[in-house]
Amino acid sequence: MSFTKKLTGSAVALFALALAACGGGGGDKAVEGDMALGAADGAKVTVIEYASPTCPHCALWQKNTWPAFKAQYVDTNKVRYIFRELPTPPVDVATAGVLLARCAGPDKYFDVMHELLANQDEWRSGALSPNASLVKTAQSFGFSQEQYTACIINPDNVAALEKRIQAATAAGVQGTPTFKVNGKDVITPGSDEGTQLPDLAKAIDAELAK
Repeated sequence: MSFTKKLTGSAVALFALALAACGGGGGDKAVEGDMALGAADGAKVTVIEYASPTCPHCALWQKNTWPAFKAQYVDTNKVRYIFRELPTPPVDVATAGVLLARCAGPDKYFDVMHELLANQDEWRSGALSPNASLVKTAQSFGFSQEQYTACIINPDNVAALEKRIQAATAAGVQGTPTFKVNGKDVITPGSDEGTQLPDLAKAIDAELAK
């Protein structure tokens, strides 16, 4: 059985959750399972990115904005940066990617997620199937085929992702990438690559100056 067939039921349920944005509340509050870089919990400024490994706009932000943002604010511990997953179509691929990153553990989570984002072109172009791309990434981080399959069909892993999606929808997040600085949305109108660094910097620096 292919990974697509194994994930179909869960992916449909997760996509329904992702679409069921209920508005309001709590985007700056800690969520169980948060993956973070930079300053410690309780930092003066928290930047949250809601994203998906299959979102092309997220991939562009990762490629073009992340390096400068990381150098300016994350590596300097000026902000606590939190990445939260919200699977987008194709949801089975996004779900498998998220679960793989989680199974890799906190020390490798961001490396796996960044590689998944960087590898979008190879399956979107047809150079590899989505499954082959995911398996290649899994193997590059030391997973066997059996370990990878066990990870993405584990019901506990799927249930934990469902809880994180529910938290995202409770925060009113309806698309990716979405950026919040201390709980407030920060956007760059008309951007195809998510919120741009000048707008993020303006919001962050204002919070740091308080």
